[in-house]
Amino acid sequence: MKAMVLAAGLGTRLRPLTNDRPKALVEIAGRTLLEITLVRLRTFGIREVIVNVHHFADMLVDYLKTNSNFEMRIEVSREDVLLDTGGGLKKAAWFFLEDATSAEEPFLLHNVDVISTIDFALMLQAHKANQALVTLAVQKRESSRQLLFDERLQLCGRRAGRDREPEIVRPSPRLEPLAFSGVHVISQRLLSMMSEEGIFSIVTSYLRIAGQGEKILGFRTDQYYWRDLGRIQDLQQAEQDLSQRVVLQ
Repeated sequence: MKAMVLAAGLGTRLRPLTNDRPKALVEIAGRTLLEITLVRLRTFGIREVIVNVHHFADMLVDYLKTNSNFEMRIEVSREDVLLDTGGGLKKAAWFFLEDATSAEEPFLLHNVDVISTIDFALMLQAHKANQALVTLAVQKRESSRQLLFDERLQLCGRRAGRDREPEIVRPSPRLEPLAFSGVHVISQRLLSMMSEEGIFSIVTSYLRIAGQGEKILGFRTDQYYWRDLGRIQDLQQAEQDLSQRVVLQ
């Protein structure tokens, strides 16, 4: 199984830490966010990864070289202009399509600025068992942006703000709002279905494709530790959690 780490963001909410380094090289307890993510992926047997880069790109490339790519095959996808999650994946699609013999093998997409104990193996197992196009790690928690799922955990829409009307692509009598956790398992078939171009969010593609009847499913991760690391106070809390061994080392 291959993976992509989304690491190209500017990390504006982490300033001043990101004034002289990319977000992926911000540290928690002496370990960079990128190292934490890569080691977690490696723990689940993933040995081939592509990382997108933009902000202080050369610094990130040098960091990987210095650390011998953490004993993995790591490719870098440079973005001269930030392409957002969908555009970033589309630019890196070659990495997943290079071997025709593995066309049926799903891949994992992971934000560099989240830390969790989510069991990727169980998530992959559920993805395959349900014959899903995409499986999204989701939780019941407070968030200004929520994805909307029906009783079978099929993606039906989103609510982009508390005061905004929800966007519904698959009508259902009962919709449950769940917060997305920045971890996706994706079948390679999705790559040829992403008709959007340039800079776009992958959620835009998901909603359009879900509206066409494809299986884009939620995978409940309420029992796992999870934290977004987009703000200074989140880093501080994660560091405390690490020290108390709440998070996998």
